[in-house]
Amino acid sequence: MGKTRHIDTLIESGTFRFDTLTVSGIDNATVCDFHSPAIAEQETNLFHRDVAGGDDYYAMLHDFVATGMMDRLPAPVVRFADGEYAFYDGDLQCNGLYRQAESVDAIREALAVHIGALTRLAASGKLAPLVFPGNTERKRRGLASFFRRTDGSEAAARFVDLLHDSGIDLTRDNYTPFYIVYAYLTSRVFATLVDGRKICIIGSDCDDDACGAWFARYGSAPDITFVEIPQSYMATRWPSIRDTILDAVPTDTDLCLVGAGIGSLLVCVDAADRCRVPAIDAGHVLNMMNGREDKSQGPRLYTVHSDAGNCDERSA
Repeated sequence: MGKTRHIDTLIESGTFRFDTLTVSGIDNATVCDFHSPAIAEQETNLFHRDVAGGDDYYAMLHDFVATGMMDRLPAPVVRFADGEYAFYDGDLQCNGLYRQAESVDAIREALAVHIGALTRLAASGKLAPLVFPGNTERKRRGLASFFRRTDGSEAAARFVDLLHDSGIDLTRDNYTPFYIVYAYLTSRVFATLVDGRKICIIGSDCDDDACGAWFARYGSAPDITFVEIPQSYMATRWPSIRDTILDAVPTDTDLCLVGAGIGSLLVCVDAADRCRVPAIDAGHVLNMMNGREDKSQGPRLYTVHSDAGNCDERSA
């Protein structure tokens, strides 16, 4: 008999459950049509027993970000999916659009830094792993997906084991579903929150005009600055450039949006600590803001708001 997986313990104990992630005003139909109906399986997400539904997670994330901005608190939010799972498995399949790791040895050497950052993230921020039946089941089911390796593998289960074995457990307060971050960052509520505030984008690309137009759709006009980072190896080389990058972030920044691939964990945690602000792993949403959704191979789930009015009227 194999080792008991921690995800099974969480489910069997009733601490977490799988449930449908429904967020008001979100329409995933066009995304499923673009990619494959099979990705609809990813709408079944991990929920803590004390959280009733997707709108509750949305409200919790908004409160977390708004409080972090208002009280100048370190508030990192980081997503984890196939690339991260491959990296922590020591698998060079983590190298996708951008090169994330030079070698398996480089991953091993960086792992201690990542575990330290995960520990800090769990203590003060939000972990947002993609955990759904298709990437936790023991039996492979061969479902297609625009994500690599979400085909019935146990990648997410192994990630949860890594966290637990490192003394990190998912809780009501430090966990949010992966797609809640997308739903929130693409909403009018977020755009309204940052209207007139200072946002620093930390990434390898930034189109000022496109980003300004993105927020203007919602009548929002944040003051956006850009700090450029290398496109490659942020997951393994961040410690060598950390101070140079963070020193370039304006001291009056209210919130950071980060696009650093697997290195986003390290960048978000350190930026949040240094600047004492929310630092959110935006990833695909930055591609959307830059008008480069094509770099993400098309639209992603929970980024299409079918009824902006519903989003407008949230009291989150």
